[in-house]
Amino acid sequence: MSDLELRGSRLVGFGHFQPERVLTNDELATMVETSDEWIRSRTGIRERHIIGPDDSVSSMAVAAARAAMDDAGVTQVDLVVLASTTAVDRSPNTAGRVVAELGLDGAAAIDVNTACSGFEYALGLADQSIRLGTATTALVIGSEALSTITDWTDRSTCVLTADGAGAVVVSSAPVARISPVVWGTVPGLTDAVRVTGDPQRFSQDGRQIMRWALKDAVGVANRILDTAGVTLEDIDVLAFHQANLRIIEPLCKGLGVTDRQIVIHDIEVSGNTSAASVPLGLSKAWHRGELPRGGRALLFGFGGGFAYAGQVVHLPE
Repeated sequence: MSDLELRGSRLVGFGHFQPERVLTNDELATMVETSDEWIRSRTGIRERHIIGPDDSVSSMAVAAARAAMDDAGVTQVDLVVLASTTAVDRSPNTAGRVVAELGLDGAAAIDVNTACSGFEYALGLADQSIRLGTATTALVIGSEALSTITDWTDRSTCVLTADGAGAVVVSSAPVARISPVVWGTVPGLTDAVRVTGDPQRFSQDGRQIMRWALKDAVGVANRILDTAGVTLEDIDVLAFHQANLRIIEPLCKGLGVTDRQIVIHDIEVSGNTSAASVPLGLSKAWHRGELPRGGRALLFGFGGGFAYAGQVVHLPE
């Protein structure tokens, strides 16, 4: 293989972590003016997990990473790319803390902050690193503690947010099993999803997000399929950012998803976990035995920034 010859990469393991604390809609209704029916009808969410005093973005990332490495049967990686918009420290970065905690000797550590599309960005960076030969095995993690930036008096946002982490192990392969990432931003929507202020608080313009999702998201999803050289008929699993079930459903309808295809609906029991939502939902379904080995999955994240990203991946054999 020449120095400039591109390699390929593939997924070889999944892992996830969710805090023990479960916050139901009924309990949330004692904190803010809402109800189980109101939340379910507008978001599809029944319950969500919230971190406890011993949990953090880095501890959840480590737990998910350990599970993914166990699933993949690997003990060492040379690259960790971690997506989060809720990490507390600027330095050391959270990926560096994962490297240290797991004893990953000499592994490169990169943090990515593109909010809800962060995992797909991170996976794109890991895939490109492996294709170019600067890494051979990578951990890609999404970990979020959205409860720490939530205004629990704001009904429009507190019913959505949740905490958790998901991770995958990516390894070199003679044939590419992860398609090139399609990514970009929508400048006119830069402030549609924000984490600002002191203390930091999450806010969003739900109407603008819904309008984009209904008008433009299908076009981006089709670009991802075109870049991968496949059609929707080739896809077995659809793993979209778990923003709101009322966004996922019209996106599936616009694409023409059939009953044959598996759509990840983890938002119902996990809420919106931003960059963690896609790997978390995939890992849970994988470990329940619900996903076809070797099948193709369409990943698609979008949100804060306003950034989007996605790719088509083959599930582990």
